[in-house]
Amino acid sequence: MTERKICLGAIVGVHGIKGEVKVKSFTSDEKNLTKYGCLSDKDGNKFFNLKINGHSKELLRVKIEGVDDRNQAESLIGTGLYIERSLLPELEEEEFYHADLIGLKALDAKGTELGVVNALYNFGAGDLLELKMVNNSLEMLPFTKEYVPVINIKDGFIIVEMVHYAAEEEEKSIES
Repeated sequence: MTERKICLGAIVGVHGIKGEVKVKSFTSDEKNLTKYGCLSDKDGNKFFNLKINGHSKELLRVKIEGVDDRNQAESLIGTGLYIERSLLPELEEEEFYHADLIGLKALDAKGTELGVVNALYNFGAGDLLELKMVNNSLEMLPFTKEYVPVINIKDGFIIVEMVHYAAEEEEKSIES
């Protein structure tokens, strides 16, 4: 099931005293954050006209129309910036929005359900997929073709290869 809104970024901090915010962009090209017009919060209660003013390390420095001081900017930290899905371009073959992955069943190669996709993260070294396993534990794995060779959004599942590291195998043989 696809969401009506897609999160293009999140306000993660403030910059200076004149109301600029730091935004983590989730778009493939960070300039696309402002490409589709006015953004909203998740519930559609607040709307934001953005102007990208520059960078602060890996984050964007953004001016939001009507936010003119640091206190106003600080109150927005943690706010996701959403756009209606219908305003985004059609996706090519084998493309998807990260939001499309959340909630998909995670199956092994034999079709056994391992859990569901709980979240997708990127801490700087590539995307990580967080799975909520059937035993309610959380597992993270690299979001690469090696670990996730099949993504089937239409039928609601991914195939996951749980690749074990040599160090884990070494530990098992030492314990034996």
